[in-house]
Amino acid sequence: MNDIRITRRATLAALAMAGGAALLARPARAATPDEIKKRGTLSVGVLTDYPPFGGIDGNQQPAGYDVDVANLMAKDLGVTLQLVPVTGPNRIPFLLTNKVDMLIATFGITEERAKQVLFSNPYSAFTTYILAPKATSIRGPDDLKGVRVGVARASTQDSALMAVAPREIRVMRFDDDATTTQSIISGQVQAIGASSTVLAQLTANYPNLQIEPKFTLRAQANGMAFRKQDEALRDYANSFIAKLVADGELDRIHQRWFKVPMDPLPPMPQF
Repeated sequence: MNDIRITRRATLAALAMAGGAALLARPARAATPDEIKKRGTLSVGVLTDYPPFGGIDGNQQPAGYDVDVANLMAKDLGVTLQLVPVTGPNRIPFLLTNKVDMLIATFGITEERAKQVLFSNPYSAFTTYILAPKATSIRGPDDLKGVRVGVARASTQDSALMAVAPREIRVMRFDDDATTTQSIISGQVQAIGASSTVLAQLTANYPNLQIEPKFTLRAQANGMAFRKQDEALRDYANSFIAKLVADGELDRIHQRWFKVPMDPLPPMPQF
């Protein structure tokens, strides 16, 4: 089994530098599979606030679907895995300033993000919705007029919401999905933009709230992310993902964390 080292300093940096504004640029460097093998370590940015894709286990270590995929990649490369906790807002800054080799961080493939990073083919997917209590009358975007809606800042649900939101909407942005979820639990907001994963958590842990999907914001394909110059690493990742699908390993990981078989992965979005 690979030795997994957690960069605790990066955990503090992730909290202190959310948004990446204070990150200092470093000279760009390419990361190829051969260079990673020679170095002996693979540094991967993962979320720790979005279970079961990326969370924290009982030993306060990163755990989840994304972490299992990262672990298998390091094993395939024959190197040590270094996990670096990232947040939604600072994922791209951490990648572009060479704090990580790549991201496996439930990163939705969008046209805007593709201008900054390279994406692998999808390795996971989910749907994002407007979620609200059953008693709340919301059937579509127009019903959000005057409604307090929470979203995670810089997330795909944030951009999807703003694409359809009426001018009178009252958007409240939070640093991550965990605080966004807490905002509807506490009554700070009346609805949230969140994924089917968050819906499952709310249904299981807070059935009294009767949270349900009101309408779909986006069906999201998630890809691993790389710096623009790291085409060789992206190409390796695509082959690696195809192998995990072919041998059933990706489905086994999905069933471990989501308790259901994995649906066929969506095609690579075309922009």
